[in-house]
Amino acid sequence: MTGEEPTVTPYPDGPLIVRGEIALQTVDGEPIPQKRRTVALCRCGLSTIKPFCDGTHRLSGFRTDD
Repeated sequence: MTGEEPTVTPYPDGPLIVRGEIALQTVDGEPIPQKRRTVALCRCGLSTIKPFCDGTHRLSGFRTDD
């Protein structure tokens, strides 16, 4: 860990962008490796690589309230 606080930025009609190191885990508590310092997490629920975003939200017409 770098000691830097991670940030989470919700992108309108898109994913959550996470910058920095965080502990990602499955619903069962198993660790999910974070291979990059910046990752996009799916909010539409349609990604084929969940929890990461694969861009499917654009094709599905996903919209957020913000």
